[in-house]
Amino acid sequence: MIRAGTPADVPRALEIWRAAVDATHGFLSAEDRIEIDRMVAEQFLPHVPLWLAVDGADHAQGFLVMDGEMIDALFVDPAVHGRGIGTALVDHALALAPNALVDASEQASNAAPFYEARGFVRTGRSETDPQGRPYPVIHFRHPGRAVG
Repeated sequence: MIRAGTPADVPRALEIWRAAVDATHGFLSAEDRIEIDRMVAEQFLPHVPLWLAVDGADHAQGFLVMDGEMIDALFVDPAVHGRGIGTALVDHALALAPNALVDASEQASNAAPFYEARGFVRTGRSETDPQGRPYPVIHFRHPGRAVG
């Protein structure tokens, strides 16, 4: 089930983010990992509308952040990777924005295949992340859903 998040859900979203980054972003320098963690914990998660994928006990397994058509964040607890939670979050994003955009780290080996398997197409690449760090990003757009 996907539900809107509340301020009380931010600590769990941060746990999910940390676990997912630790599992998939080993390429980050220690200094950048600390800086990004502080930014996510203090400046990002407490201030954005969260969508949570929750289990039957209402325990968050993953989260999504949308900024208009942009999937700004999509992270799943690594303990439940491969169980359709990321796909459910993408489906929710596409219900909100059928032509959704997303940027994925080129160095996170699971990211590009995940989005491509869900119909996203590459539209470009940047040599750095949005903060100018040396982590290349692949830009994607979903072509939208056929009508009729």
